[in-house]
Amino acid sequence: MITGRVVRVISLAMKILLAAIIALAFAPGLPAQIPDPPPADPPAQTDRPVSWTKLVPNLASDQKQIWMFPTKLGKRKYWIPAAAIVGVTAGLVALDPKTAPYFRKTSSFDGFNHVFSGKATDIGNIAAPLSLYAAGLIRKDSKMQSTALLAGEAIANAEILTTVMKDVDRRLRPADIVPHGDFSDSWFQDNKRYLRSNGSFPSGHTIVAFSVATVVSRRYGSQHRWVPYVAYGTAALVGLSRVSLSSHWVSDVFAGGALGYSISRFTVLRQ
Repeated sequence: MITGRVVRVISLAMKILLAAIIALAFAPGLPAQIPDPPPADPPAQTDRPVSWTKLVPNLASDQKQIWMFPTKLGKRKYWIPAAAIVGVTAGLVALDPKTAPYFRKTSSFDGFNHVFSGKATDIGNIAAPLSLYAAGLIRKDSKMQSTALLAGEAIANAEILTTVMKDVDRRLRPADIVPHGDFSDSWFQDNKRYLRSNGSFPSGHTIVAFSVATVVSRRYGSQHRWVPYVAYGTAALVGLSRVSLSSHWVSDVFAGGALGYSISRFTVLRQ
């Protein structure tokens, strides 16, 4: 059972995370000249043009790339990772009826869930890019501002994809099933609403968390090596909270993380 001491440790970790974001936002810039830069570094990795006026055209281009992705599966470099993700997701779906009842019944994660509640992670997912953009304005740091805009673009792409997928699969959440109910029959059962389905697959919180984490990590990871650990670690905690709250199945969270990473790296950043 998660004790009060563990809850205090988690709360301390959240404070450290906040301090880390502030440290990144207000860290001194790198020297103007870096001696002997590696010639293999592709400058385009962090230089995709983005601005408020380009957000809509960028989103249109991103969405075309996302929905046309199946046409690329004939190429080895695309179908192998896609098959791996689908295979792992399918395996987790098969295990979901075994794993979900534990989180549905246990009270061991009550303290953790209090810290990483749905509302708290919602606020965190939005606050991260907004804080970066505000800090960029204060510092007159164009890279920080563009990073925040790219994170916002990634969130928008993730939300569009998530909405469509949830409206199609209409999967029940574990919390919608009684503790001793049938956890193996969850697909195409949620008929509550459309255009923002209450469906479970994939996890919306997780796809957003990993979208933001990937943008920030890819943009700042080479300068500040601690950034990926903090960003992806926090995103992973968001994903865990969705399972421990019985808001999502493990397969929902894995798919959300994989999609969030892919959208940010390959579609938004074009790396």
